Amino acid sequence: MHTQKDLNVVGRIYIIILSFIMAAMTSCEFKLMHYGEEDGHRRTVEIKRYDRLQCRYLTTGDFSALQQMNTEYAVETRMLIEDVLRLGVVNDPAINSKMLKYYQDSTLQTIVMDVEARYADMSDVAEELDGAFLRMKKHFPRLPIPEIYTQIGALDQSIVVGDDAIGICLDKYLGEDYPLYAKYYTKEQRKVMKREMIAADCLVFYIISAFPLDGYDLRSKPVRDRHAAKVMWVVNSLLGKKVFDTPLVDDVEAYAKHHPGATYTDILRADNVKSGRIHE
Repeated sequence: MHTQKDLNVVGRIYIIILSFIMAAMTSCEFKLMHYGEEDGHRRTVEIKRYDRLQCRYLTTGDFSALQQMNTEYAVETRMLIEDVLRLGVVNDPAINSKMLKYYQDSTLQTIVMDVEARYADMSDVAEELDGAFLRMKKHFPRLPIPEIYTQIGALDQSIVVGDDAIGICLDKYLGEDYPLYAKYYTKEQRKVMKREMIAADCLVFYIISAFPLDGYDLRSKPVRDRHAAKVMWVVNSLLGKKVFDTPLVDDVEAYAKHHPGATYTDILRADNVKSGRIHE
C-alpha cells in the first residue's frame, strides 16, 4: 500500500509538513446526523456519515449504497475517487469496480471495519466542532461554516477541503497505538493520529484554505513556518485550549496579548510573527 508522510505531527515537525500543504491547498446508512438534539440544542455543525455508505458498499457490494454515493452525494464521491484515492475520473465507466477492487486489500478491509467500530458515535467531535465554528464565525463573519462529512481513505490524507466542505478521513484517526500505523508512521507522527485531533485539524486546513500565504513559492521557509504557526494559534483560540504548543505559536500569542486591537484577520495577513512582533 502506498502512503504519504502524515501531515499532522507535533511540534516543529507539524509546522514543517503543514507548510508544504499550503502550496497545494488551492456511512452502513448514510444520513444527516443532528447531534445534540436530544439535549434540546440543535447544533450548527452536522456531520454527514459518508463513511457508513462506504462501509456498506465496500464490505458487501451493496448496489443501493453505491447509488446513494453517486446520486445524493456526488460531490463527496468525486472528491474521494479523484482527490483522495486518485483512482481516475469519476465518470469512468469502470471506476466503481476499480474502487471496490482497491478496497479489497486486507489492510484496508481491516481499517474499514475498525473505523465503523470506533466511530459508531461522533457526538463528541460534532460538539467540539460546533463550538469552534460558531466562534470562528464571530471572528471571520464572511467565512461560511462548512459542511462536514466523514469518509474512509487509504492512509493517505487526513483532511480534504473544497467548496466550503471538509472531508474527515477517519482512517487517519484510529489512535496512536493502532497496530497498523506502526508499519507506516513514526512514533512522533502517530501521536496526533487520534480522535482528539480531528476538530483541530479540520480548523487548521479550513483556515489555511481561506488565508493562504501570498506568493508561497517565493517565500522563505521561516516565513512559511510562521504563517502555519499563526493558523495554529487561531485554532488554539477557537478551541479554547492549547492543542499546538511550539515556540512559534508562543510568539503569535505574545503578539496578540500585547496588541489586543489586532484582529485574527490582521494577524493571519501579516507577513510573519517573531518575538512578539509582526514584520510586514
